[in-house]
Amino acid sequence: MIGLIILFTFLSIITVAIASIVCKDIVGSTILFMGVGLGSVVLFFIFQAPDVALTEAVIGSGLSTAVFLLGIRHTTKEGQTNES
Repeated sequence: MIGLIILFTFLSIITVAIASIVCKDIVGSTILFMGVGLGSVVLFFIFQAPDVALTEAVIGSGLSTAVFLLGIRHTTKEGQTNES
């Protein structure tokens, strides 16, 4: 049963990572990037590394996503779309 959960989580991480690369919207891509981090949090927790999972959740998924979104906000002009 644990093997299926690990396989599903790993495949989800790969799918979300590919979606993050292919996404045309930069904000959407950043949110999907956060999903990759959250998937790795689940894997770290399953592999019984709660300290690493907590660190990844706070810094990897939360803080870096917030920094990316703030950077996007400060580098785009008002009325400009984030699509390239």
